[in-house]
Amino acid sequence: MTYVEWVFESYFHMSRRRARMLMLQVHNEGRAVVSRGAREQMEADAQAMQSYGLWATIEEAE
Repeated sequence: MTYVEWVFESYFHMSRRRARMLMLQVHNEGRAVVSRGAREQMEADAQAMQSYGLWATIEEAE
């Protein structure tokens, strides 16, 4: 869990508090939105998360 926090902090430049909140959301609900934007950026973010060993998907916003 601390590793996921660290990834969110280092890659997305999140505050420790925000990273912890999102990590807990992933832990409790199985998913969290950690990035939004253009498709190309989302693909890069998902690929980066996978390179850290985390599972990431891209979904179109509702």
